[in-house]
Amino acid sequence: MRRGRDRSLGSADRALPSAPRRRVPLSKRLRRDWPFLAMVVPAVGLMILFMYVPMFGNVIAWQHYSPYVALFENPWAGWENFVRVFRTPSFWDAVVNTLAITTFQLIFYFPVPIALALLLNSILTPWLRTTIQSIIYLPHFFSWVLVVTIFQQILGGAGLLNRVLRDAGMQPVEIMTNPDTFLLLVTAQAVWKDAGWGMIIFLAALSTIDPAQYEAAAVDGAGKWRRMWSITLPAIRPTIILLLILRLGDALTVGFEQLILQRGAVGQGAAEVLDTYVYYQGVIGGDWSFAAAAGLIKGIVSLLLVLGANKLAHVFGEAGVYRKES
Repeated sequence: MRRGRDRSLGSADRALPSAPRRRVPLSKRLRRDWPFLAMVVPAVGLMILFMYVPMFGNVIAWQHYSPYVALFENPWAGWENFVRVFRTPSFWDAVVNTLAITTFQLIFYFPVPIALALLLNSILTPWLRTTIQSIIYLPHFFSWVLVVTIFQQILGGAGLLNRVLRDAGMQPVEIMTNPDTFLLLVTAQAVWKDAGWGMIIFLAALSTIDPAQYEAAAVDGAGKWRRMWSITLPAIRPTIILLLILRLGDALTVGFEQLILQRGAVGQGAAEVLDTYVYYQGVIGGDWSFAAAAGLIKGIVSLLLVLGANKLAHVFGEAGVYRKES
């Protein structure tokens, strides 16, 4: 019986050998897929227009840029702006704050949508599961202004929590204005706002699992935890790795609106991240070339993080974001 159970679970874990694929000529693929390519063209055009064309503006990072002079008539500065960025202590303070928030959110935020999806998937009543799912992902549609306002009304100095503490004869607590708890606060806001939305992706991955695998495992005596470990988690592992790679690509982008809305309350020392740093140096301070150099450094580091995480995924046998055809 034991050997039969192990054989059954092992067959669920092992991937079937894929048949060798025959390369289809490019002209034939174009004729075959032209309706899909036609649908993609508008999106690709918008992406080129609004994401790739603005990249040429990074040239001001090598200039002493002035918005009152034509772009290529500004004097060239070589690598001077990049050297200034690396020698500025406030830039490294922003890097430290950004990495602290990213690391904290990777540890305490990233697993939450996975746990929610597993818990919700275990609810067998469809209407209850749909209701809970709708309630959980509703905050994703709120703006950051509304999210911060709701937290202010609950955790602020005159908020609900402090009114209850005062009525009970206790000292009020400063959560919204305390730099020491700011890391925990922004992570809690991110979890409340976006964990439900991230859960949908994992629910979609869970829906692809054949129920016959659970039934076969249950017949062989596998308990609930054994079925989750041997069937559920391997099925959603590629999705987890893919989203982790994409999250690493945004590791240095921790939320401009969320941080800038609360920067005044907790101070620059706790809430200054790379996005707000570039904004204040460029738009507010008028040092456009310096801000462009700082932003370009951030973009290059993010690209290296994505490539490194994708390479690591290939080492562990996962597809990652892309895979080179052999």
